[in-house]
Amino acid sequence: MKALVLGFALAVLATGAFSAPASAQAAPNTLTAAEKASGWKLLFDGKDLAGWKGFKTDAPDAGWTVKDGVLGPTKGVSKDIITKQNFENFELAFDWKISPLGNSGVMYHVIPVGEETYESGPEYQILDNAHGEQPLEQAGAAYYLFAPSKDMTKPVGEWNHGKIVVDHGKVQHWLNGVKVVEYDLNSDAFKARVAATKFKRWPQFATGKSGAIALQMHGNPVWFQNIKIKVLK
Repeated sequence: MKALVLGFALAVLATGAFSAPASAQAAPNTLTAAEKASGWKLLFDGKDLAGWKGFKTDAPDAGWTVKDGVLGPTKGVSKDIITKQNFENFELAFDWKISPLGNSGVMYHVIPVGEETYESGPEYQILDNAHGEQPLEQAGAAYYLFAPSKDMTKPVGEWNHGKIVVDHGKVQHWLNGVKVVEYDLNSDAFKARVAATKFKRWPQFATGKSGAIALQMHGNPVWFQNIKIKVLK
């Protein structure tokens, strides 16, 4: 009988029906020993906005607040915030949660030119897809340039896991463990897409070989946690 029970338990574990208890998982806004060893760094520690500032200003928070380990903007007060440090090639991971019919984004390679972060930095779109936007503007898209291959969003109000990989011009957008967009900043196809959109108005768009990471305030509540980055060679 003991052998039978043991065999059943091993079979269940092999199928993955049981997962590790929550206590064995990394706490929010922390790095595991393995992540530290492989070069990951926190961009947000769940406590304050050290390492962030306003766009084209040294204001430390630009209206963003930290509450219970979660980062979010104050409606009507906030503007986009950017990292104080610039990044060229990297893997950026972050958890995001959007409000009903909400809209936001994460930009990269943002340079201090123009009036808004999106005038230079390509955008990973964050959206409640019930908003009804066209595929080019849905969650996970390279905003207005490349649509996600599928809708991988979780129900509004739940946490989603996003990832942006930028590796010598080759870019991937991931959403909840699935690669949904891939493009090459140096390709003719990318340049043609840009030339056919509103981004052609801003000659600085996607020209920065490195730049800041930006979190967008688009007029709707949005929340972030577990923002971490690994610099690629």
